[in-house]
Amino acid sequence: MKRLNIAVIATLAITGCGTANNYLAQKRQTVEYYRIFNIKTTADRQTIAKAASNGIGRNVNNAQEATPIPSSADIPEKPGRFKLVNPLEGSKLAALAGGTGSLGIRMATCDGAVWTAKAERRGGDSNNLNLSACLFQYKDGYHLDLYAVFTKQEGGLFQISRDMAYAVVGTPEEWTEKTFLDIVRSIHANVGAEIVLLEAQPQISGTPWLDGIDAPQRK
Repeated sequence: MKRLNIAVIATLAITGCGTANNYLAQKRQTVEYYRIFNIKTTADRQTIAKAASNGIGRNVNNAQEATPIPSSADIPEKPGRFKLVNPLEGSKLAALAGGTGSLGIRMATCDGAVWTAKAERRGGDSNNLNLSACLFQYKDGYHLDLYAVFTKQEGGLFQISRDMAYAVVGTPEEWTEKTFLDIVRSIHANVGAEIVLLEAQPQISGTPWLDGIDAPQRK
């Protein structure tokens, strides 16, 4: 309720000021998030995969998960890395979707991963969010690659109702960040591995993934 009241007050505050035009201008944004964590542990891949699965399950109603059989019995020296591909590359549809102001159609692939997961979150006229997770094993432990992309409708006559909804259920950014963090927190809580963030977009401050599994998201 407190968040809802803040949203209403903020909305009323801009009504008569110069920011109203920008607030009401209709915009459609495509936002990408990614995180790559290094997980130093001797735990087997089934244990890590189970902990990761428990973490993603805290925030999604359904997820498609897989534990591929490694193509070789030898554990690689270096971890794999997720790749972004356009499944429609070369087609006319891809050319239309990839115009100015758009990222086009992109999806993450996890070639060589020992656990993968995909989840979706749908929300009205915007916030269609797709999340992918890839767990890569290597000689010193694992890399966990997390990627999310969502479209975000802003402005227009419905922005006030969106702000009110965000005040109740959280923004797409907050949901993405919490889902990412809960996967890593679950691994840390269940395995006790040494976990370090290697890459991130956008940047993240502190080490919130070392908090307890039920810790609130840091602002």
